[in-house]
Amino acid sequence: MKQIVIYVHGKGGNADEAKHYQPLFAESDVIGFDYKSQNPWEAKREFSDFYDLHSKGYDSIILVANSIGAFFSMNALAEKKISKALFISPIVNMEKLIADMMTWANVSEDELCRKKEITTNFGETLSLEYLCYVRNHPIKWNIPTCILYGANDNLTSIETVSEFAEQTGAILTVMNDGEHWFHTAEQMEFLDNWIRKSV
Repeated sequence: MKQIVIYVHGKGGNADEAKHYQPLFAESDVIGFDYKSQNPWEAKREFSDFYDLHSKGYDSIILVANSIGAFFSMNALAEKKISKALFISPIVNMEKLIADMMTWANVSEDELCRKKEITTNFGETLSLEYLCYVRNHPIKWNIPTCILYGANDNLTSIETVSEFAEQTGAILTVMNDGEHWFHTAEQMEFLDNWIRKSV
């Protein structure tokens, strides 16, 4: 069976991170995706085109996606033939995250409606168009999925990720000392063991 692993990075990441996963999928081709999209409507086309180009000739496609890369993937690839998805710290409820960021920035929805875009002091730009898009395009995800979540994730609560896992039938694994960004030696060892068990 010919298998490809498509790796999708999170914000600030890059396709080179895919090299970390090659030894974990020794029998498979592993490819990283350096996408340019900044929002889900751009990602819908870019992710779909990338999938169509690189999935040809494979019997099995595994998706490994991080953070917002997982959100973009769910938005764009839900109808594609994916054998399994492995999500690391996925953004599973973007509307909730935007609402949280509005609270952190002390921005009301009325203000966002008036200004359309507001730059926050923590480096994120709040966008009315983005908020409307996620409200009008709820995630529908039926692909067999395993989720790795860090208990100290500062972007998604355990309640939010648990609710998503329940709705989609995803298998949720929680690392007690994990963060949104898995990067310490201990966290990466946990992540690697999780991948070995999940595939």
